[in-house]
Parts: sequence; C-alpha cells; structure tokens
Amino acid sequence: MKFTKKAGNFIQKKVGLHRNKSIIIMRKILHLLVFLITLQIFGQNDQKTVFQKSKYELAISYYKKADFVKAIDLFSLAAKINPDNEIAQEAQKKVNTLREVLRKEIVDQAVGTWKKSGSQPVWASTASNYENQSAIEEMIEIKEDQILFYEVDKKTKEKKLLKTENLIYNDTDSTTSLFSEIILSDGSIWNCSLNEKGDVLHVINVAVKTEDGIEKIKTGNEESYYIKN
Repeated sequence: MKFTKKAGNFIQKKVGLHRNKSIIIMRKILHLLVFLITLQIFGQNDQKTVFQKSKYELAISYYKKADFVKAIDLFSLAAKINPDNEIAQEAQKKVNTLREVLRKEIVDQAVGTWKKSGSQPVWASTASNYENQSAIEEMIEIKEDQILFYEVDKKTKEKKLLKTENLIYNDTDSTTSLFSEIILSDGSIWNCSLNEKGDVLHVINVAVKTEDGIEKIKTGNEESYYIKN
C-alpha cells in the first residue's frame, strides 16, 4: 500500500510538471503570436504612412504649380489614408480650401445666361439639329447662389420661368469631382464643367441622392451642353 501511494504521488507530480511545462510553452507561443501580429500591424501602418506621405508631397508639388484640380484629388486621397494622423488632417484642410478656390473660379465664369445646344458637343451635327427642330429654346441663368431655368419661344421671344434652384454643392460623397457637383431639389446630382474658353458648359447627371444615401449612375447618364449668350 505504501509503495502504491508513493507511486501515485510520483505520477501526480510528473503529470503536474508536464502540465506546467505545457502551460509555459503555450504562453510562449501566444506571446510570440501576439508579437508577430503586432509587428505585422506596425509594418502595414508604416507602409500606409509612407504611401500617404508620398501622395501628400505630390499634391503639394501640384499645388505650388497652381494645378489645383490634380492637387485636390491627391490631397483627398492622402486624407483617406490613416485619417486620424496629422498628415491626413493637413490634407483635408487643403481639400476644403481648394474646394472654395475652384468653385469660385467656375462660378465667376459661369455667371450669366446660357442657351441649351443639345445632348452632344456643340460641334456635333446633332447639336445644330436640336436647335433647328425645336420651336422652344431652353435657357438657364446662373447667379452666384441660384440657377434659373427658362423656356423661350423662338417666334415670340416670350420667356417663361420654369423653376429656380439654389446652388447647393455635393460635399458628402462626391462621385466624379470634389468641387463641381451640384444637387438639385429632385435629388439629382450633376457634375458641371467648362471648356477652356469658358463659353461651353457641360452638365452630366452622375448620381442621385436618396434616403439611403448617394447612388452613382454608371450607365446611360443624362447630359446637356449649353452655349453662353
């Protein structure tokens, strides 16, 4: 009986030591895994920061050249990478500033009266066909904070106001441009651009704002061209 009791104690001690060794090994493995995961995360963050910094510096170079369109796109990209760090915050400040600058440039050129030429560029044959076939001219008057839509009878020259829209920009989820998208009262979102001379306005329906958010229009986009009067 004594021998059996001693043997039992010996076996229990052996089992206990084996368990302790297993626990120690498991802890070491866990610590190693945590270390490796942490190292990987830091490595990824470091790569993101390097990429972010390169885009920010490239944006600065375009900014210094006064190429604000390219600069704002790059600043926006930099702001989305590691959005909580200092680079992202500085990039977002630049985006906000350039939005105002670029919008003022467009509005300064766009203020005035525009006649619709059709859904194709003004040099296309369909554009002249549109004007010849229609008895009514569609016109818009752009002010600093409003857009007025008119119909004009070609024969009588009578001008009828159809609707007035406040000039509201899309800042929440831009689909095409960070500075030239406007939202109309029906929720449609239009990107507006001018040619180099500033006498042709191109508008294209790029998205629609709904209760669920902004939905991008990928195909069959409605578009129009206007010639400045």
